[in-house]
Amino acid sequence: MGKKVLVTGACGFIGSHFAKLCVEKGFETIVIDCITYAGDLKRIENIRSDIKFYETDICDRESIDKIFAEEKPDYIVHWAAESHVDRSIIDASPFINTNIKGTQVLLDTAKKYGVEKFVNIATDEVYGELGESGQFYETTPLSPNSPYSVSKTAADMLGNAYFRTYNLPVVTARPSNNYGPFQYPEKLIPVVFLKALNNERIPVYGKGENIREWLFVEDCAAGVMELLINGRIGEAYNIGSGYEKRNIDVVKSILNIMDKTYDLIEFVADRPGHDFRYSLNTDKIENELNWKAQINFENGIENTIKWYYDNLKWAEEKLIYLKEFWKQVYR
Repeated sequence: MGKKVLVTGACGFIGSHFAKLCVEKGFETIVIDCITYAGDLKRIENIRSDIKFYETDICDRESIDKIFAEEKPDYIVHWAAESHVDRSIIDASPFINTNIKGTQVLLDTAKKYGVEKFVNIATDEVYGELGESGQFYETTPLSPNSPYSVSKTAADMLGNAYFRTYNLPVVTARPSNNYGPFQYPEKLIPVVFLKALNNERIPVYGKGENIREWLFVEDCAAGVMELLINGRIGEAYNIGSGYEKRNIDVVKSILNIMDKTYDLIEFVADRPGHDFRYSLNTDKIENELNWKAQINFENGIENTIKWYYDNLKWAEEKLIYLKEFWKQVYR
């Protein structure tokens, strides 16, 4: 394609999948990541020779300016973020700093250097929560509840403000819950896998009745790529799968695949302010861009668990950093 795309957070879970897709699509790919606890160069080791990598904090305005001056990217796809709700409840500060200030730095720099398109990655959590019925549309008022979702909502709205105020060509993506290979094991699916693998008690919030829409990571990357290429400037797009599952049913699916008993499940005190349900209406991206998620939950979860079995060393290396965190969260 001959275009140059700068991907932030490319050593993270979803950003790394997207960076690989950029290489596959023939983009000249520049990646930025500061390698936090959840970042890992191993996620992009198979494309290292095809990309240019900068280990940089997106909040470092001077460093970001130098990268833009050097690389002059045509497009920006902004994945870099603190992303774990439980950690935001323990300490919101990193979320405010990275997700809001970091986004501002990138928007300012993109404006300065005149990028052609800035894809701003938000989340379905910007909408708040739903009851048993209904869906979130792109026009649904934003009503976040956790420190994490508030920080992502601020970043979402900053992008829109820069479009309205400065005519910066921003497109906003609002994906649902992602899962798949290389997810850091603080999120539900890899936590369940590692606990079950070692026949340890599996913590489940409340009674496990909370409902999420589960989107396989490769589908998410493909949806955002569609926005990069064809998304309308100034618009927001929901990216969902249609596969809604209660947390307890996700846990049971994993245990079934692993041939483990449900006796390992242990219900723990619910997360403070725990949103009950998320569900995205995806008519807009389907009708305008002819995009739809391709991977159903059953195949996606089987592929994910197989990947963790095949990459046990990577997953188990993370355990040393998670033991104390789990003690703080699961009471």
